[in-house]
Amino acid sequence: MKKIEQLVKQRKWANGKLLMKYNSKVFKAVQQLEQAAFCNGALPKKTKELIAVGISVVNNCESCMQWHIGEAVKDGATEKEVLEAVEVAFEMGISPAVVNGRFALEVMEELFKKQAESDK
Repeated sequence: MKKIEQLVKQRKWANGKLLMKYNSKVFKAVQQLEQAAFCNGALPKKTKELIAVGISVVNNCESCMQWHIGEAVKDGATEKEVLEAVEVAFEMGISPAVVNGRFALEVMEELFKKQAESDK
């Protein structure tokens, strides 16, 4: 729980610095983008937050996980819905390794084919 509290504190501190001390136009634009991306549209906000949960898990962004899980719950997501978003992330995290493995098989096939031909 302490880690989560620290993430919240750090986010509030950094956001405050960017907005109040530095008056960052870029950070303000990022906040506007976030508001536009997470508003209700063809997909409800809750669904968008659940998508962000899965992306956060794959990207290993703890602060993002904490924020988007919290937002999803505020928007009515159940514990099971959040869990399923995390479980989808498991598959999406593994899938790139499977795809990369296909390329590794092609490399192996090519190299061992050449080796067999040179051994003749």
